[in-house]
Amino acid sequence: MGDTNRWLRYYRGIMEPGTPNRFPARTRMAYDSQVELSSAMASLEAWGEGAISRADACRLLRVDDEVLPSLLAAAQKARNRFKGNVVTYSRKVFIPLTNLCRDYCGYCTFRRNPTDSGAHTMTPDEVMGVVRAGEQMGCTEALFSLGDKPELLFPEMRETLRRLGYKSTLHYLEATCEMVLRESSLLPHPNPGLMSAEWLRRLSRVAPSLGLMVETTSARLLAKGAAHDNAPDKDPLKRLRVIEDAGRQSIPFTTGILIGIGETWEERVDSLLAIRDLHEKYGHIQEVIIQNFRAKRATPMAFWPEPDRGELLRTLAVARLLLPDMNLQAPPNLSDPHYADLLDGGINDWGGVSPLTPDHINPEKPWPQLEELQRRTEAKGLELRRRLPVYPEFVAQASGQSILLAERLASAADHRGFVRRAA
Repeated sequence: MGDTNRWLRYYRGIMEPGTPNRFPARTRMAYDSQVELSSAMASLEAWGEGAISRADACRLLRVDDEVLPSLLAAAQKARNRFKGNVVTYSRKVFIPLTNLCRDYCGYCTFRRNPTDSGAHTMTPDEVMGVVRAGEQMGCTEALFSLGDKPELLFPEMRETLRRLGYKSTLHYLEATCEMVLRESSLLPHPNPGLMSAEWLRRLSRVAPSLGLMVETTSARLLAKGAAHDNAPDKDPLKRLRVIEDAGRQSIPFTTGILIGIGETWEERVDSLLAIRDLHEKYGHIQEVIIQNFRAKRATPMAFWPEPDRGELLRTLAVARLLLPDMNLQAPPNLSDPHYADLLDGGINDWGGVSPLTPDHINPEKPWPQLEELQRRTEAKGLELRRRLPVYPEFVAQASGQSILLAERLASAADHRGFVRRAA
């Protein structure tokens, strides 16, 4: 702080009121950086137990490495107050029900057109084959990822659904989730894209939790040439409407943001605040994911710069201080080999990690080995615990959605809501 005060005295001593600005641009920029540093430090020193303000969040996202240790320490303090020393994860299988999608996001390699190499819609037998293999490896979650309403764009998908005996992709997803729920020990967690309130109700009866990433509340990124150009289902208002509809029905919900796709610092903060506002109103958001953009070959954003370690850690820490009483997750495979550093940013969950299936959204980024995940978590002085796809504090809420779910959750969860240990 002494250096900052010297800068302030030096600047103010020369720049008396009414005198012309004789400082070179570089000197003014250095002064502005010091003021930003001073303000950021003051924000951290004044921070108590509640959430920080929007202005402080925007300011802290900009801080340099000098302030970062203090920011991370505050985030860890907030995490420990919220969850103690427990960090959770869900052991899962990843089921890409269909990779056909009507959206064309600038960073995605998951989606396919029907004529593309690798285009595929899984059959029920294929789904259950993965589920059975997952059971043998102790998995408890079947994560369903799929393109958004591909039948609206592709007649080939409509024909596939007709052969399978369903009217839409959501009808097929519903039936497949119920099959997994009834015929296996795994619990489904679907991420089907935009849904109506009616479809939220229907899916919540066969899955204890649902998911939809906000990614960003910036409508700018729908513009020509931006990340969500030609992606109608990435309209932020539509996505926030889905999350609010889920809140009205008390459905445990996973959401989050994707950082580094062209949003500003302020827009990143506003996306987190929109999520917080919905949770404060309805109390249903079980998890907020902070996912870092990773550039992929053969996409429009193949040469887009990725967030570096410092930017990701600042974003995690600011998210923790904005959301002090919400579960915060960051995918470890997207930060390998230094993923343990993410714990310094205040996360309390690793998300779903599979000992069997790849991350079909990011197939070039393998999951960490579960033994290594535990070792690195414990090296930070934290305890790794297994959870179901629905968080422990939301198990009772999920059980109220249907009798079938209540029965399955009663057998899968222990008295604290974690995975019941084998007898």
